[in-house]
Amino acid sequence: MTAGAGRLRVAAAQAESVPGDVAANVATAVALASAAADRGARVVVLPELFLTGYDEAAWTHDASLSLDDEVLAPLSEVARARSVIVVVGAAVRRALDESTLSVLVLDAQGEVSAPYDKQHLCGAERDFFTPGDHGATVVVDGWDLALGVCYDGCFPEHALSATAGGASAYLVPAAYYVGAEHRRDVYYAARALDNGIYVVFAGLTGRCGAGRFSGGSAIYDPEGRPVARVGDEAPAVVTYDLDLDVVRRTQREHPMARERLDSLGVRTRVVLTP
Repeated sequence: MTAGAGRLRVAAAQAESVPGDVAANVATAVALASAAADRGARVVVLPELFLTGYDEAAWTHDASLSLDDEVLAPLSEVARARSVIVVVGAAVRRALDESTLSVLVLDAQGEVSAPYDKQHLCGAERDFFTPGDHGATVVVDGWDLALGVCYDGCFPEHALSATAGGASAYLVPAAYYVGAEHRRDVYYAARALDNGIYVVFAGLTGRCGAGRFSGGSAIYDPEGRPVARVGDEAPAVVTYDLDLDVVRRTQREHPMARERLDSLGVRTRVVLTP
């Protein structure tokens, strides 16, 4: 199902999520993954907290998922049957009173893992979730795909660290409230441009509890151009063929990530007389 030598077909998908109704959200995720597979995608990225809902009123540790939860079985089955890698956000229960805001990865054998927990928590997330303590990359068909979640992508260092570790693409489940579209569309294009890598951004859309979300799922090329994008419609899926030659050429011609200085030295301050 790959798009050819040195290429990888990916999808960014969005839909509404129902707070606390994991079974309903899994069913939607199955439909999105199937639609992506129908278009030849090898990897599909879905939004932040999509399976459990981005609604702080519904966040409880009892409602957070475990990786062996039977409710995930239909999503595991579509991943296995269609040989598609599913990357999707969920609250994951790590201990009796501890949950993380995580990225689940369902591989082409249907196995479920949670290799990455959001490191930069935002707003009310800090009151409930435990932040992650490490970065993560998954390797698919020779591609190093770094993982981030929403606010992580607002920090240039996060994607820079992934690129320094060999990543050629940055997969970002996210949830942006309506009204923040201008920031959403700058951050992830900038992370692509900063590092000469692809960014695959999947944004939650529609109503989820008390919040309204803006979607904007997109795929950015290594110069920060949106090569596939949708608005706030639901459901929606976009696909694109990532090309390693484009990554290598862009990083060679625009080597900002490689040429960053370790230190800018001591800053001097000169007060000019009027």
